[in-house]
Amino acid sequence: MIRRVAIITDSTACLPDQLVEKLGIVVVQIQVRVGDRVDDEARVPVPELVDAMRQRLDVATTPPDPGAFFWAYQEAASAGAEAIVSLHVSSGLSRTAEAARAGAAQVRIPVHVVDTGTCGMSLGYAVVAAATVGQIGGDAEQVAAAARHSAARSTELIYVDTLEYLRRGGRISASAAFLGSALSMKPLLTVSKGLISPLERVVGAERAMRRLVDVAVKRAGEQQVDIAVEHFDAAERAQAVLEQLTERLPRARRVLLTPVSTAIGAHVGPGALGVTVSPV
Repeated sequence: MIRRVAIITDSTACLPDQLVEKLGIVVVQIQVRVGDRVDDEARVPVPELVDAMRQRLDVATTPPDPGAFFWAYQEAASAGAEAIVSLHVSSGLSRTAEAARAGAAQVRIPVHVVDTGTCGMSLGYAVVAAATVGQIGGDAEQVAAAARHSAARSTELIYVDTLEYLRRGGRISASAAFLGSALSMKPLLTVSKGLISPLERVVGAERAMRRLVDVAVKRAGEQQVDIAVEHFDAAERAQAVLEQLTERLPRARRVLLTPVSTAIGAHVGPGALGVTVSPV
């Protein structure tokens, strides 16, 4: 089936493969560097990255090359798309949207590049909202508007075992990382105005998990929501949180458990967990 509006995103959306395939979404890969090796994040196994981080090897991420976006857009145009909506991680966290705009400059059909101001499954659910509108015949403006509306209403909550990895990546200051570790505090973070921001500090991992669930339930309120739990090398912890959310949010429409993007994992570190609350 020819899609009038092609939907393209980057791999920080954390979308499960089956959902990508079902909705016809194209995912352009963020690059991950481990030592001297640079590759698409999908080709960097999680255990390999976790080992490298724990050994304090040099780990970093870079946006896709503009050429990767250009070819993704060209293929969509060749497949019959009349326009493209390209949805990306916050520009406050990555230069991915900038690379997408550079790639779009040479494409013959309109490309609407949207900086969603968020990441993880908040971005993922915005992509799903866009694709859903596209499937029922919405034009590019309607598709992009659906994504912006979803992203603006979503909440991204993040638990990290330590702030050290965020400090290494320049996302927080050294003093903030020291405070968290020195007091054995477990940080809860959120994405606000396109940046990772502190939410609370809780003593102990178990209390932090309970608080994460409490905050997510409060953010959901009485409205119908889509929920996602994303994790980086923390599958059992993520499953436990998902079960608690499912029990306390019986009106949740869609509930997903998914590994976090490796590119995000490179910044939040092993044991990290995210909860997305996306009002329907």
